[in-house]
Amino acid sequence: MTLTDVVPLSGKRPLTVRMATPRGFCAGVDRAIQIVERALEKFGAPVYVRHEIVHNKHVVERLKAMGAVFVKELDECPDDRPVVFSAHGVPKSVPATARAREMLFLDATCPLVSKVHVEAERHHANGRHIILIGHAGHPEVVGTLGQLPPGSISLVETVEDAEVFQRPGDAPLAYATQTTLSMDDTAEILATLKRRFPELPDPHKEDICYATTNRQEAVKRLGEGCDLVLVVGSKNSSNSVRLVEVALKAGAGAAELVDDASHVDWSWFEGVRTLGITAGASAPERLISELVEAVSARFDATVIEDDGARETVTFKLPRVLTA
Repeated sequence: MTLTDVVPLSGKRPLTVRMATPRGFCAGVDRAIQIVERALEKFGAPVYVRHEIVHNKHVVERLKAMGAVFVKELDECPDDRPVVFSAHGVPKSVPATARAREMLFLDATCPLVSKVHVEAERHHANGRHIILIGHAGHPEVVGTLGQLPPGSISLVETVEDAEVFQRPGDAPLAYATQTTLSMDDTAEILATLKRRFPELPDPHKEDICYATTNRQEAVKRLGEGCDLVLVVGSKNSSNSVRLVEVALKAGAGAAELVDDASHVDWSWFEGVRTLGITAGASAPERLISELVEAVSARFDATVIEDDGARETVTFKLPRVLTA
């Protein structure tokens, strides 16, 4: 018999719980949620929000309860109520339509997504055709594609896409990426593109955002020594889905995405001695705490905070909300 086989006086099986650092909300998500909250305080309900402000159902439901109304397009919004654009960014046609209708709109686009938009415009102004590495249909990709005239950007999703991409005519090339991609997968796609088109310039700064990078690095450390990794986040959250993939690639015995503690299948814990917990950038800390409580109620849990990057980034709110 080993020490790990000994059942403590509590009658619960021992379990080591490693908490990834950093995890949960990033600065862009925090800013976007604050914009909706401050708009409700300043202008009263309802405040309309085009698309989910961030991809987390708990955040969306809480804001709905406060008076936010989530819509797919501007034609669902009245002219006389504020509308907030989601953190993922929007095509240029959206604010143009809002201005034409003389609407009060607040842009909650993450500043790091806006940086990609600016880079894309700069490349276009310099006559380059842009390769965008990202996932078709994701709101951030739709927003980036919508910054430039049709045909200015080609979307590449996989290494296979990169192998068959054809340069339009003799146009010089540039590339940009969705900010929430897997760093490793993106590196493979980019390596393929650079092999085929060695002249591809690097962006001024990496497009994959600091928060995505930090959370993926943190989950890699978890994956190296955990039998199971639980990622708190919604299924439509790109960065949360990537964390599951990264954990598995790093060596985790298993990895699962859960909206909250109620979605945990406790049969996953059979044979698990070390559990890793992290959360996507749009998942509130409350959900993480509730998951730890649920685990601790069933196991003799020893909770350990992993070392990781300490994030101090903050983004300013629109002036109309702070004046």
